[in-house]
Amino acid sequence: MEDATVVVSTVGRISTVTLNRPGARNAISSALLRELRAAFADADANPEVGAIVLTGADPAFCAGLDLNELGNSGTNLRVADRDVPVGQPWRTLSTPIIGAINGAAVTGGLEFALHCDILVASERARFADTHARIGVLPGWGLSVLLPLAVGRGMARRMSLTGDYVPADVALRAGLVTEVVAHQELLPAARRVAESVVSNDQDAVRALLASYREIELALSSGGTEIEARTAREWLARGDPSARVAARRDAVVARGRAQYEGQSLPEK
Repeated sequence: MEDATVVVSTVGRISTVTLNRPGARNAISSALLRELRAAFADADANPEVGAIVLTGADPAFCAGLDLNELGNSGTNLRVADRDVPVGQPWRTLSTPIIGAINGAAVTGGLEFALHCDILVASERARFADTHARIGVLPGWGLSVLLPLAVGRGMARRMSLTGDYVPADVALRAGLVTEVVAHQELLPAARRVAESVVSNDQDAVRALLASYREIELALSSGGTEIEARTAREWLARGDPSARVAARRDAVVARGRAQYEGQSLPEK
């Protein structure tokens, strides 16, 4: 039997969801996306769960779409779920998600992070948007959420260059709320989750829903524009062939940057 690509552990009122493809740097396969959506839906439906912590099995948080699957069949680009709104990777949850970013959060992995409500990062965390480097366009709200998180200039710099942003720069930019020693990451994320679950849960969920509705209003239809742009891009040619041709170069360049050639500080 194939190992689970997502592992769930619930202790007290906190459910920890771990992306579990460490050999592939937790890249998003069709199986992983389906399992993640199911895990979130189950946790959200459980009245005993007050917060979700999302993390990855070391050494990465999530390296984005699995380029092997994307370059061969492209099925991980088209995992249907009618309950998932446009511009989101999973269905809308009422439960707060704390992202514990333990390593590289790249492209689709960065979009996963952006859809968390609070981010805590390990000192080893790195963030990058390599959509343009790979030859695909975002479809999970990155072009809406990234500028809201880090500002117009930093968002465009990340997207147009594909360069990596280290944890300390991400903290100053406002992408993450805290950077801790790697071994302290999950305890730190759990402390945030414990503070959340100690509050009035009806108030927490109502306030979170309000934040999200305001965010959608501020985007002024941005998710629909992003979705239309992605559809038009796909109509120009098969993304699988484009990715297959660029895959080795993309991986090599990303590895070199992650190991020490990150986006310089201004």
